[in-house]
Amino acid sequence: MKNTRQRYDMENIILRPWSLEDTETLVSLFNNITIWNNMRDYVPHPYTTVDAEVFINAQLDINPAINFAIIDGDLLVGGIGIVLKSDVYRMNVEVAYWIGEPFQGKGIATEAVRQMTAYVFQSFVVNRVVAEVFEYNKPSMRVLEKNGYFLETVSRKGILKNEFLYDNYIWVCQKIF
Repeated sequence: MKNTRQRYDMENIILRPWSLEDTETLVSLFNNITIWNNMRDYVPHPYTTVDAEVFINAQLDINPAINFAIIDGDLLVGGIGIVLKSDVYRMNVEVAYWIGEPFQGKGIATEAVRQMTAYVFQSFVVNRVVAEVFEYNKPSMRVLEKNGYFLETVSRKGILKNEFLYDNYIWVCQKIF
């Protein structure tokens, strides 16, 4: 069967720090119930201009950066970020990402996760990057698998989202010393 999916030049995918000029596009892409259904509940929905401005302003003084806009050519198409863990978990970083609905299924998330994983291991003293994925988000699991992450465990009925219990799949990329 012929592959009719449009191919993208992954050299055009870059991660860059957020700027206030991204506010309008961030709101238009991120204020999406399908995306929110794959996020933790602390992410507001609906997502407003004020939410975007608060988020972006909070990023401006963080160095090294931990949250990035995903850019395809000159278009903002999504976001990716990390949470640095602390205490006994300080050798771990959690990664999370999203791609705007019009840009999904083109390999952009796979490339963004590849770049972010390399950035984490180069910029922080950690040995693991962890991603938690809700059971129904199979495309995100495939993104991680393509980037060398392995399924470490499944937390059975470990999350409550939209008043339903779901399994939480925990994927890991481990630095080899």
